Amino acid sequence: MLNLVLFGPPGAGKGTQAIYLARTFNLVHLSTGDLLRQEIAAQTDLGRIANEIISKGELVPDSIVISMIESKLKKPKTTVGFIFDGFPRTVPQAKALDDLLRKHHSKVSVMLCLEVEKEELIGRLFKRGLTSGRCDDADAATIENRINVYNEKTAPIISYYESQGKYHPIHGIGAVDEIAARLSDAVEEL
Repeated sequence: MLNLVLFGPPGAGKGTQAIYLARTFNLVHLSTGDLLRQEIAAQTDLGRIANEIISKGELVPDSIVISMIESKLKKPKTTVGFIFDGFPRTVPQAKALDDLLRKHHSKVSVMLCLEVEKEELIGRLFKRGLTSGRCDDADAATIENRINVYNEKTAPIISYYESQGKYHPIHGIGAVDEIAARLSDAVEEL
């Protein structure tokens, strides 16, 4: 099975590129952000809790995210694998994903890391905030906090996957199709 972790800071383009990769390689796109936004829109208990956490720019607890992922892995599928978009976000989540996939007789194939400078991220997030209505993209302090949380809690995953030989950096600046071609080339090298 081909299981990709698409990684990068907020605003790096993970969602856009994950959709492309999912179509190109017949992967199930698992976006924890989308799953959480669905819960928020439906105003479920989970959605209300998640909304409070997300609106502060913080990360949703591992137990909630992992249980959502597992429910998706259990569904019947006609695919060659999964693309994880927005997950894992911490080393404990990465370890939990490894355990979860092992339980399903699979593993992470590669972590593709979109690398984008901070100034570019801030510009992209503000632009997205204007068009998407997402509260976590509309406020400068929240955006700054999200980037800081990424650097402190999420970026250490790079070392985790690098130690397994699964880390693959991808230059994340340029036209969407140029970045997609870089990602596609990296996957095809597998």
